[in-house]
Amino acid sequence: MRQNSAMRVGVVGVGGMGSVHARKYALMDDVELCAFDMSGERLEAYCSQFLARSTSSLDELLSSVDVVDICTPTDSHLVVAEASIAAGKPTLVEKPMARTVAQCRKMIDAAMAAGVPLMPGQVVRFFPEFAAAHQAVIDGKVGRPATVRTRRGGRAPKGSDLWFRDEDRSGGILLDLAVHDFDWMRWTFGEVKSVFARTVRLGPGVADAEFTGDYALTTLEFESGCLGHAETTWMDPSGFRATFEICGSDGMIEYDSRDVPNLRVHGESGSRSESALAPTDDPFYRQLRAFLDAVRDGAPLPVSADDGMRAVAIAEAAIESARTCQPVAL
Repeated sequence: MRQNSAMRVGVVGVGGMGSVHARKYALMDDVELCAFDMSGERLEAYCSQFLARSTSSLDELLSSVDVVDICTPTDSHLVVAEASIAAGKPTLVEKPMARTVAQCRKMIDAAMAAGVPLMPGQVVRFFPEFAAAHQAVIDGKVGRPATVRTRRGGRAPKGSDLWFRDEDRSGGILLDLAVHDFDWMRWTFGEVKSVFARTVRLGPGVADAEFTGDYALTTLEFESGCLGHAETTWMDPSGFRATFEICGSDGMIEYDSRDVPNLRVHGESGSRSESALAPTDDPFYRQLRAFLDAVRDGAPLPVSADDGMRAVAIAEAAIESARTCQPVAL
């Protein structure tokens, strides 16, 4: 890593998450942005918008940067990460870390053998409300946790070529969406003993324009005896919403993203809500900043690759449970 100079960050995949990350990097004075995408047209627009350097291949990007940020569809995470690790580049991989636990293990083994930092992008840990609730539980403010209930979802995403709706590529709602809460629950309440999940899928086909979404309900039994319930939906036409409720022997904590005060901005294009957080308090900014600072300082990563793999393991077990309608032990 170069010292006392800008950190060259290479974003692979310039779709939705690649754009989210670029907006945060743009706020960092010590970052120079490079990018690569299989779509030349999309890459050109991205680099123009975010003042990033365009690269014509993954190999060119890897030879031009200090760290790599992978924002491609889930089924391509492993091959891109393996190339990045082989090039010796500290690597951030958007959640879920990979399509399967076996792929996560391949990434981890490669990173350990090469001595390369590897971090999954489990951004919910960086949301102020989720981080505060986690710390409150760790500090014993609710006593012994008995139950935790989460709800997350909104409209069904699409992605380029409708890849979100292809379960072979995205893993579906339990891997792509519920993995957020699976990771946060495990981080907060400890290891998961078993899961039981049921899902509902509407729409005539994964790539059909009439597809309306997925719904999943997962019950998690923790080794501590605490019970978790994770509700995830891609069937909510009213837009995104996240909630949690934690009950323990000495108290309760609850949160609903729609109850949080927002700024209302009105203009010719209509009325919209905007976060009242400062740009540097934004969870995606905090996640990316924490990753870059850890790499620069040679410090432990704020989220380990093992954490990412264990979240995928919970999701994989939930998918199997939904398929068999039986509980699955981890």
